[in-house]
Amino acid sequence: MTAQRILNVGLDSDQDVVLVRQRARQISALLGFSQQDQVRIGTAVSEVARGASLHGRGGRALFQLGEKDGRQYLEVLLSGGAGSGRPAATDEVESLRELAIVTAHRLMDACEVDPGEAGASTVTVRKMLPRHEHVTGARLAEIGARLADTPVSNPVHELQLQNQELLSTLAELRERQDDLMSLTRELEDTNRGIVALYAEIEDKAERLRRADEMKSRFLSNTSHELRTPLSSIRALAQLLLDRMDGDLTDEQERQVKFISTAAADLSELVNDLLDLAKIEAGRVEVHAEPVVVENLFRALKGMLRPLVDEARVELIFEPSGIEEPFYSDEGKISQILRNFISNALKFTEHGSVLVFAAHDPEADTIAFAVADTGIGISRDNLQLIFEEFSQIEHPLQRRSKGTGLGLPLCRKLADLLGGRVDVSSTPGVGSTFTLTLPRTLPNTSPQPPNGS
Repeated sequence: MTAQRILNVGLDSDQDVVLVRQRARQISALLGFSQQDQVRIGTAVSEVARGASLHGRGGRALFQLGEKDGRQYLEVLLSGGAGSGRPAATDEVESLRELAIVTAHRLMDACEVDPGEAGASTVTVRKMLPRHEHVTGARLAEIGARLADTPVSNPVHELQLQNQELLSTLAELRERQDDLMSLTRELEDTNRGIVALYAEIEDKAERLRRADEMKSRFLSNTSHELRTPLSSIRALAQLLLDRMDGDLTDEQERQVKFISTAAADLSELVNDLLDLAKIEAGRVEVHAEPVVVENLFRALKGMLRPLVDEARVELIFEPSGIEEPFYSDEGKISQILRNFISNALKFTEHGSVLVFAAHDPEADTIAFAVADTGIGISRDNLQLIFEEFSQIEHPLQRRSKGTGLGLPLCRKLADLLGGRVDVSSTPGVGSTFTLTLPRTLPNTSPQPPNGS
């Protein structure tokens, strides 16, 4: 759409600059701009007009209405004269002109400079009309008529208006400064609260850390102190059962067996507590060495043979077919699998316990699984069994007492080895516990079996 002309004003003197400012304010008011936008338009146009008038006589300020993408805008073209009115102050004139253009860029939506010929450059500034405003041809004619009937104020009156605008702007700035100060005080109060909260959190974290250290130290010291008397009790009970000091009556033998069993249970609890304390204190060392799956299975089969009641349950180690050794801590792997297998034997009344291993080439991991046909575990209790001292209520659980530390210890050991422990189970059908390990222990490099 072709821009529609509103007003054309000459720029020959400083008084014309005052006139252009007045007309810019009047036109912006008639086009529906807000009070603040009227001040912005008047200031930007007058600053550019002042710079244009300093180039000499013959400058013009053309006000017109344009439209783009269905949105109307006020456009002002300000051109300077061809000659220099003040040759002695050329540098000063250029500085003022550049400052005026910078001001227009900040106050208007667009500012374009056309160098022109012989130094007669043209500066075009634009300001989009408010969205709710749309000026028709009839209204534009009415605006032109009102401008023609509106007298031009003298410079003194214009100065008064500028002072009023300045006072209004200062009042607005003061109000915003007060709001900013209020917001700053509120932010300072919030920051003080956050700092206090962080300090409280850090204090609680430090107390928790100290409590955890004290717990680990207590468990470690207590475990060490209990080991010696428990070993003595077990040794003395075994001496009595071996009839080293003479025969025992049936009742005496039964009571000594109770003592031996209780001491063995306590010894297992102490060992688990000591292992947990060492892991939590970071005092457990992991030793990487070549592990051959079939050798590991043979050792486990020999260790666990006494626990198997072959009349009820069959313990099966399935050949893995994994011939190449992998690098990890065999002792800790054996400890985890012993716990899995002993639990499976405890809670399987009839059926089998199957131990097998598989290699995943894509993930480069080894998975050891222990599957039983026992009582199974409900979905709600699958995470409970990995909590310390937690045990599931079941008749077999009461008959086969445990410490409630075995599975939590297995999970911590698996973490140390860079692996994980998973479980799947169906009540009344059975459970499968799986230990998945990387073929090479993290943060270690594989060493040849012979050290060469």
